[in-house]
Amino acid sequence: MCLAMPMKIMEIRGDGTGVAELDGSRHEVNLLLVPDIKTGDFVIVHAGFAIERMNEHEANAILAVFAEIADWQKNAVEAAP
Repeated sequence: MCLAMPMKIMEIRGDGTGVAELDGSRHEVNLLLVPDIKTGDFVIVHAGFAIERMNEHEANAILAVFAEIADWQKNAVEAAP
């Protein structure tokens, strides 16, 4: 299963690609679906494509929910007999 993840655009290249970052990990992304993107913008990335621009508050809220889910799953596994 693939998840779309909020990422921050760190670099924009002239060929329609760029570099996005999440938790210190950088990934090459295709930016052609999100016109007028700028370095520092936050986007949703799915399967290597930036598909939607979002503000930093929205990105952080989504990442916080993902962190809660990961903590819940870790605790459930640890509590299993």
